[in-house]
Amino acid sequence: MRTNLNLLFFLKKRINYTSGPVAIYVRFTVDGQRAEASAGKTCDPKKWNSKARRASGSKEEIKSLNANLDSIQAQILEMHKWMLLNDEHITAENLKNRFIGKADQIKTLLSVFEDHNLKMKSLVGKEFEKSTLQRYETALMHTRDFMKWKYNISDLPVSKINFEFLNEFEYYLRSVRNCANNSAIKYIKNLGKIVRICLGNGWLTVDPYLNYKPKTKKVHRIVLTKDDLKSIAEKHFSIERLDQVRDIFLFSCYTGLAYVDVRKLKRSEVEKGIDGKLWIYTHRQKTDSLSRIPLLPRALNIIRKYEEHPRCIADDLLLPVISNQKMNAYLKEIADVCGIDKLLTFHIARHTFATTVTLNNGVPIETVAKMMGHSSIKTTQIYAKVLDHKISNDMEVLMSKLG
Repeated sequence: MRTNLNLLFFLKKRINYTSGPVAIYVRFTVDGQRAEASAGKTCDPKKWNSKARRASGSKEEIKSLNANLDSIQAQILEMHKWMLLNDEHITAENLKNRFIGKADQIKTLLSVFEDHNLKMKSLVGKEFEKSTLQRYETALMHTRDFMKWKYNISDLPVSKINFEFLNEFEYYLRSVRNCANNSAIKYIKNLGKIVRICLGNGWLTVDPYLNYKPKTKKVHRIVLTKDDLKSIAEKHFSIERLDQVRDIFLFSCYTGLAYVDVRKLKRSEVEKGIDGKLWIYTHRQKTDSLSRIPLLPRALNIIRKYEEHPRCIADDLLLPVISNQKMNAYLKEIADVCGIDKLLTFHIARHTFATTVTLNNGVPIETVAKMMGHSSIKTTQIYAKVLDHKISNDMEVLMSKLG
């Protein structure tokens, strides 16, 4: 409901006033009704311009005082805008109470988002990767910019997040920010976590995602072939850093572990399994799900190669893993040297384990899902890409049976 709001600043002298600075008050007038509150500032009456409702003069202290009054006025106008958006009953008294902090504080989207990111930041390296925090920080930035672009506001009550908000946000990401389909959907999913926090705390009563069904497009996942693996494994590297990165990358190809899980892998996480052979028992950092992985001979050989590495001994680590950024930079060098025409990154190792190493060698998808720490086979199917030679081999078997 629209209201007529007028604001003015004035000096309010005490009854027994004789001289000196006087308190500055702000008067709220809403549809003819008035309320007053202290602005928390003072001014000498000799320096006050009653017509301009500001202090007069060119000194720095006068400029600073007027800037503070401008800021207070902008703050009150923003509060008024929020109250309108939240369908609150607006009176001069209600607006005054919100200004002096007596009113119940409205939970706003960006304040909840910022609080979430602050808590996540304190858990980086424990529960979250730095890259995860960066993704949420980017999502926060896009959300803030979107609200300024669409509504010309600096924040929004969480009660105003609805289906239309999500649709408009998606449009903004695709058009203004020029995000690809899957990138836009990821940012909207990041926002979804913040919405779930609001729902859980009762700040939002209706889930805006209930009828919102964004669809991600299938991404062509790069995997290494059997020949690619052989080329990398058999290549002699005279440079130690390339030799070490090659080994750790191959270890991931033979275990399916992501970079973050290989990096934190402890010696104590290698134990004898049900078959008496060595297995890896570790919790994936991303999902906290348990991965149980029998060690293939090639993976075991890599572990043994680094048993006496100083860093592995000092930190009780299985392998001397360097930063992901350096890993990927050196993997590009390795791809060039080995003649592999693919953009080699560490995560390709996980895809390769799911396809070339396991599924294409007849390992059941249920088994692969368990080793990769997936709670659902559907997740494994995203990674699993059946190569042409596997289809050919399967059909050869069928043809031999049919005659």
